[in-house]
This record gives sequence, structure tokens and C-alpha cells, in this order.
Amino acid sequence: MANQYIMNFNTRDLPRCKTDYVILGSGIAGFFTALLAGRLGAGVTVLTKQSILDSNTDKAQGGIAAALDTDDSPELHYRDTLLAGAGLCDRGAVRILVNEGPRRVLQLIDMGARFDVEGGRLALTREGAHSCRRILHACGDATGAEIQRVLNQKALAEQNIQVLERHLAVDLLVKDNVCYGVLAYDCETCRLQVFQSRAVVLATGGLGQLYDHSTNPEVATGDGIAMAYRAGAEVMDMEFLQFHPTVLNLPGAPRFLISEAVRGEGAYLRNGRGERFMPRYHELAELAPRDIVVRAILQEMHQDPEQGVFLDLSHLDPELVLHRFPNINRTCQGYGLDITRDMVPVAPAAHYMMGGVKTNYFGETNVERLYACGEVACQGVHGANRLASNSLVDGLVFGGRIVERTAGLWREPMSPWPDFASDLPEPAEPVDYQLLQRKLQVLMSRYVGPLRNREGLEKVLGYMDECAQSVNTAALTPLAAVTANRLLVSRLVAEFALMRTESRGGHFRQDYPTPRSSWLKHIILRK
Repeated sequence: MANQYIMNFNTRDLPRCKTDYVILGSGIAGFFTALLAGRLGAGVTVLTKQSILDSNTDKAQGGIAAALDTDDSPELHYRDTLLAGAGLCDRGAVRILVNEGPRRVLQLIDMGARFDVEGGRLALTREGAHSCRRILHACGDATGAEIQRVLNQKALAEQNIQVLERHLAVDLLVKDNVCYGVLAYDCETCRLQVFQSRAVVLATGGLGQLYDHSTNPEVATGDGIAMAYRAGAEVMDMEFLQFHPTVLNLPGAPRFLISEAVRGEGAYLRNGRGERFMPRYHELAELAPRDIVVRAILQEMHQDPEQGVFLDLSHLDPELVLHRFPNINRTCQGYGLDITRDMVPVAPAAHYMMGGVKTNYFGETNVERLYACGEVACQGVHGANRLASNSLVDGLVFGGRIVERTAGLWREPMSPWPDFASDLPEPAEPVDYQLLQRKLQVLMSRYVGPLRNREGLEKVLGYMDECAQSVNTAALTPLAAVTANRLLVSRLVAEFALMRTESRGGHFRQDYPTPRSSWLKHIILRK
């Protein structure tokens, strides 16, 4: 069982900062929530692990989904989301997402987000499993960077918001199932600090860096899920991880995401023999749900491992390609590829966690005064497989609902502060945390990736048992703390995957390759 804390401390000996909201994370969910709260007059402190540019939001290319077109409707968006979710979407959460999404996107535009326009109207594209064009995009294929630009600018200018970069949230300070604040490590001063608040909001993003190949930045190590689980919060649907089908696959190149919008504009997937193969796997071909496209690509790569799989844009209008995908074009050019003519080698990579800290429709967890939104949270809106471009709007909608639910909380007197302390044994000998992390990434990719089976899952869990002694001692450095988080969250993913003896959405068991009606339910665990 995980310890409640991973570093030794005594709050009597530490500086304590009081604020109304402590928000962990500076992506779309964290900063949008902070801005709404700050504009109401609440004091907000945002802690971010590295810089405010290190988020999945900043890396998002394709766009943000909202039913804003006259030919679209929330009902159509609702149906598409349910279909992609493979039977496990929470219908109430989906209704909230599709109905409130347009209003939240318009709020983002009012803040200054500049989405692409055509003929005086918002330019909309289509992506996998969407029945129509409803994806807003910016700068062609740099939607997330534009959203992050606006949110950074507004948050840094808001007088009620304090943004602290390079502050690693270590643990949640919880007593009698009430969250009083956060223990954080200031990476500049190398000292611990306490943040006392009326509400703590987890917006820490995903966990892609648990894997060898990922579209996520280095900070995406599942810290929020680990902290919440140690503090007694429930976690849900941890077996459902989405792998993006098309990530640049070149020796020496970073795992650069090739947006789903490329296929939305008509690009084909071809195998090493030049055959367009997706029509053999699904009636929507390249626009099938992501889990289906991923398994099709892996099947083709398995049949001809020396040849690989490629994206082909050569039949599309070159002007359209260069206008819509300038960032992708620029990156590929750096590796000698002309995307208007050359086949672009691609492979799947870890991308998005559908599961996370269980919340209700207002971001409330089972721990009082602890909230979660964005990728770290799970209220079932994505089911077993997220619909493309539903992630950014998720952060807006459910972050906004947290502020609505807590609007009066910051006017109430702050609860009396109980002291907190931890006294764990220190490591008996040095631990090579980087080697441990690297081996874990390789094993997670091999055995807890898009294709899973009992034997592989048990191998990974066995390795984690071997490592347990190293991480059940006090973490003396940020690297040690993050390693403990990685191990805990990796274990949760593997254990959930072992429990679900069927295949559904982003979870595929080779030994149980079909869905089972008896598994139309969620796995929920707490410490």
C-alpha cells in the first residue's frame, strides 16, 4: 500500500502561504479555472512543475471541438462522442460537454484566442469519428500554442493570480478526508513550502511519459493521480489509455505528433507496399476511432516490420496542405521530408489518459475540498476512447464548473489549520532513479501498451514489486519523488488492465480480444 506522503517534513517548520485556491497545473484546465476564479475576486496560486509552456495544451495541434456551425448541433456531437467511447461514456457528462462547450469556446475567443477564419466565419475541420466539420483550429496546426499564449498572457496579467513556476507539488495535505492544502518543493531554492487553501484543484495533465514513446512533454508523469491516490481519492478507468495513431517515426527524430486533422483533410494511411489499408479495417477508413486505427497500424507493421506505415498527402492540393499544416511541414522539412510529395513514416505513441481521479460533474472528488479537471480527472466523459479534439473543451467545461460550484467558498472563513508531518526511513543505499524510470518506460511500452495480455501485465507488476523497497523510503530529491509517482501510477494502469478481462476502446487484451457485456461498467479504486 502506498504511503500517504513521499517526503519527510513537518509543517511547523515550513513557510506557509495562505490563498483561496491552489491550482496545480498551467495548461488549459488549470489556467482557465484560475482566470475564472481570479475574476470573481478570489486569490489564486498556480503551481507548475516546470515552466508555463510545459503542458500538453501547448503541444496540441488539431483543434478544439464545439458544435458552432449551423449544420452541426450538440446532439450530433453527443452521438459522435458516445460512439467513440465504446459503451462506457457517462451520458450526463457528455451532455454537459456538448451543451456547455460552445459557450466556453466563445469565452476563450473573448479572452483573445485567434482561431482560423475563412470568409469571415470560423474555419472548421473534421477529424476521426466526427460526423461533420466542428473542429476549430489556430495557425493551421498550432491550436494549443495559441490557446496557451492567450491563457498565459491573461493569467500573468490578472492581479488575483500568483503563478509559481518550477514548483513541484509533492503531496496533498489531507486529514479526516478534508484537503487543507499542498506540500510543494521549490526547485529554485531546493526547499519545501506549504500552501494552505480553501480549495485545491488538480489540473496536472496526463501520464504519457510513463511510456517509451509519447506525444507528451517531460512533465507528464501522472503526478496528480499519484498524489490524489495517496491522499485517499478514488481513481477510475485507469486501463483506458489512448495511443495516437500517427506520430513521426524517424530514427533520431522526436516523437512529433502528426495531427488527426491531416487525415480529416483527406490524407491516406499506406503500408510498406504502398497499399491504402484502412478501408479493410473500418467503414470510416482513416477517420475511424483512434483505437481502431492504432491496432490496424500495428497489424500492418507486424505483417511487414521492415517496411513500416506511412501518411500520404501527395494527392491533396499542395497549397491546402501548406496552409493548414505549416508546423507539421516545417518539422518534417527539418528531416528532409516534403509532406506534399513524400510519404511520412508514422507509428502510434502514448497520447491521452481517459481515466484518472474520479470526480462528479462539478469536479468534486470524494475528498472534501479537493477538485480535479482536465486530463487528470475522470467523470466518464470520454468513456473507453476519447473522441478527437474533445480534450481541450473538456478542460474548459469542467474547469468552469469547479468555479461555479465553489464561487462562494472563498468568502467563508478558512478552516483551522492542523499540523502535518511525515517521518519515513531514508534509503539505505543510493538508488539509480533514472535507470529505474527508463526500464519502467520500456516495460510499460512493451506490455501495457496498445496490446496487452496477462503474462505481460504480470511481468510489469513483478518488476514494480522489485522496485517497491527503493520507493517506499523517503524521497530526498524531486527526481526520487517523481519516480515514486511514476511507479505508483504505472502500477494502477497495469492492475486495472489486468482486472478488465475484455477488450474495449483504448484497452485491448490479446487473451480477451472481444468486448463483453458483463464489462459495461467502470473499475474504481481507492487506497
